[in-house]
Amino acid sequence: MAHYAFLDANNIVTEVIVGRNETEVVDGISDWETHYGNFRGQRCIRTSYNNNIRKQYAGIGYFYDETADVFVSLKPFPSWILDSNHDWQAPVPKPDADGIWFWHEDTQEWTR
Repeated sequence: MAHYAFLDANNIVTEVIVGRNETEVVDGISDWETHYGNFRGQRCIRTSYNNNIRKQYAGIGYFYDETADVFVSLKPFPSWILDSNHDWQAPVPKPDADGIWFWHEDTQEWTR
């Protein structure tokens, strides 16, 4: 079982489905990204539930960065920036202390 993400014209994920494994051949079809894409009329890109390819499992609203061949998650807060590893970073690093920390966008700080 493999998972596939459908993209709109802006490379935004509109839906994720379960489909055929990329190694399966059925009725002469072996390129499932192309098959599903043609069937739906949208670009289709494989994603990995185990994050084995394209950085992370695609979700609705995620962006597909074609140059880096990765899915980028939704921006969690307006002030956060995307780093070179395609991870969102707060403008203030999260404290190293143990515990659960929460980001407060209005004050631009972490609290417990």
